Amino acid sequence: EKIDGYLGIVSDVDGAIQRKVDEINAKRREVYTQLAQKEGQPLSVVARLTGEKLIADQPSGSLVYDDSGSWITKP
Repeated sequence: EKIDGYLGIVSDVDGAIQRKVDEINAKRREVYTQLAQKEGQPLSVVARLTGEKLIADQPSGSLVYDDSGSWITKP
Protein backbone atom coordinates (compact mmCIF):
# COMPACT_ATOMS: atom_id res chain seq x y z
CA GLU A 1 0.00 0.00 0.00
CA LYS A 2 1.07 3.57 -0.63
CA ILE A 3 0.19 6.64 1.40
CA ASP A 4 -1.52 8.13 -1.67
CA GLY A 5 -4.22 5.44 -1.54
CA TYR A 6 -2.98 3.30 -4.38
CA LEU A 7 -1.09 0.03 -4.66
CA GLY A 8 2.55 0.20 -5.54
CA ILE A 9 5.11 -2.30 -6.72
CA VAL A 10 8.29 -2.70 -4.72
CA SER A 11 10.42 -4.47 -7.33
CA ASP A 12 10.40 -5.53 -10.98
CA VAL A 13 7.40 -7.66 -11.91
CA ASP A 14 6.06 -9.26 -15.03
CA GLY A 15 3.47 -7.53 -17.18
CA ALA A 16 0.53 -9.53 -15.80
CA ILE A 17 1.15 -8.31 -12.27
CA GLN A 18 1.64 -4.73 -13.45
CA ARG A 19 -1.67 -4.89 -15.34
CA LYS A 20 -3.47 -6.24 -12.26
CA VAL A 21 -2.06 -3.45 -10.07
CA ASP A 22 -3.08 -0.90 -12.70
CA GLU A 23 -6.58 -2.42 -12.81
CA ILE A 24 -6.96 -2.27 -9.02
CA ASN A 25 -5.71 1.31 -8.94
CA ALA A 26 -8.15 2.34 -11.70
CA LYS A 27 -11.02 0.87 -9.68
CA ARG A 28 -9.79 2.66 -6.57
CA ARG A 29 -9.65 5.94 -8.50
CA GLU A 30 -13.29 5.44 -9.56
CA VAL A 31 -14.37 4.91 -5.95
CA TYR A 32 -12.28 7.84 -4.71
CA THR A 33 -13.76 10.08 -7.41
CA GLN A 34 -17.29 9.15 -6.39
CA LEU A 35 -16.52 9.74 -2.71
CA ALA A 36 -14.81 13.04 -3.48
CA GLN A 37 -17.84 14.28 -5.40
CA LYS A 38 -20.22 13.09 -2.69
CA GLU A 39 -18.20 14.70 0.12
CA GLY A 40 -17.21 17.84 -1.80
CA GLN A 41 -13.52 17.11 -1.29
CA PRO A 42 -10.61 16.95 -3.72
CA LEU A 43 -9.79 13.51 -5.09
CA SER A 44 -6.30 13.73 -3.60
CA VAL A 45 -7.68 14.26 -0.09
CA VAL A 46 -10.01 11.26 -0.30
CA ALA A 47 -7.24 9.07 -1.74
CA ARG A 48 -4.75 10.20 0.92
CA LEU A 49 -7.14 9.57 3.82
CA THR A 50 -7.90 6.13 2.44
CA GLY A 51 -4.19 5.45 2.01
CA GLU A 52 -3.56 6.34 5.62
CA LYS A 53 -6.32 3.94 6.73
CA LEU A 54 -5.07 1.15 4.47
CA ILE A 55 -1.53 1.50 5.80
CA ALA A 56 -2.79 1.54 9.38
CA ASP A 57 -4.63 -1.73 8.70
CA GLN A 58 -1.57 -3.50 7.31
CA PRO A 59 0.02 -6.06 9.62
CA SER A 60 3.45 -5.63 11.12
CA GLY A 61 6.16 -6.60 8.64
CA SER A 62 4.28 -5.33 5.58
CA LEU A 63 6.05 -3.05 3.16
CA VAL A 64 4.34 0.32 2.85
CA TYR A 65 5.22 3.52 0.99
CA ASP A 66 5.08 6.38 3.46
CA ASP A 67 5.54 10.15 3.55
CA SER A 68 9.31 9.82 3.42
CA GLY A 69 8.99 8.67 -0.20
CA SER A 70 10.42 5.27 0.63
CA TRP A 71 9.20 1.74 1.06
CA ILE A 72 9.48 0.83 4.72
CA THR A 73 8.70 -2.27 6.73
CA LYS A 74 5.82 -1.49 9.03
CA PRO A 75 6.85 -2.06 12.65
